[in-house]
Amino acid sequence: MKLRSMLFVPADSERKLQKSIDSPADALIFDLEDAVTPSRKHIAREMCAAHLLDLPGKRDWKAFVRVNPLKTPEALADLAAVIGRGIDGIVLPKVDSVRDIEIVSAQIDALEVRAGMLRGQTRILVVATETAQGMLNMSGYSKKLPRLVGLTWGAEDLSTDVGALTNRESDGTLSHVYLMARSLCLLAASAAEVAPIDTLYANFRDLEGLATDCLESRRRGFSGRIAIHPDQVATINRCYTPSDADISAANAVLAAFAANPDWGTVAIDGRMYDRPHLLQAFRVLALAGLPVAQSAEIV
Repeated sequence: MKLRSMLFVPADSERKLQKSIDSPADALIFDLEDAVTPSRKHIAREMCAAHLLDLPGKRDWKAFVRVNPLKTPEALADLAAVIGRGIDGIVLPKVDSVRDIEIVSAQIDALEVRAGMLRGQTRILVVATETAQGMLNMSGYSKKLPRLVGLTWGAEDLSTDVGALTNRESDGTLSHVYLMARSLCLLAASAAEVAPIDTLYANFRDLEGLATDCLESRRRGFSGRIAIHPDQVATINRCYTPSDADISAANAVLAAFAANPDWGTVAIDGRMYDRPHLLQAFRVLALAGLPVAQSAEIV
């Protein structure tokens, strides 16, 4: 599942729900949590469920719903309302451990049967770092979870949970604990073999700053990003899509190893490449959406 860009859409706004249908994002996240006030939770839930049923069968994006946290009474009501036709996945916030994911997966199992869906059809994207408990349990993602499709992280709720006045240092950079959250998310996603999705870039008018941050994020290993405004989507898609130069370099590595299948390292333009570079070349082509036969002879 391609998840370069995931755009949040408040589920209680009919105008924004309709406008989002033409979005170039890889996924839309219809939000029942932070974007909706407590007094409108039930309204948003009903609107979201109806909107999912009305979605066109052919669309370029996946439909996710951010439900309320498992520990709240709204969570099961959210799931019961939205699991059915039109949904591709849920976003599960404020997760304390993989046990939360297992509980929600079991609930979805029953709801998929009720809806006549294939078991496992609804995927889960986890916001993994919003609680201190979640941060301490990140090693649990080495356990493979069938529905899990990606991990993302957040700094705002975590700062509230630990009692911080802000998640930034005096110079504006992220404080250490939130840099650690970003790194742990990346490592946990790698261990779980799912997509690492970077957190939002708050200043939606600063597209130049967004592009710089996205390129740095991709260099670190993230494969996509959350968007909080439609204007951010095109920049995010561009930055997380391998460039022509990236694709050319990856193809050169593959060609070199294919020509020398018994070699552990190959030289290209005076630089040595080994097996990790080969695996990265496959990853680049996969991100570009280019099919490659991953031959056993060269891997």
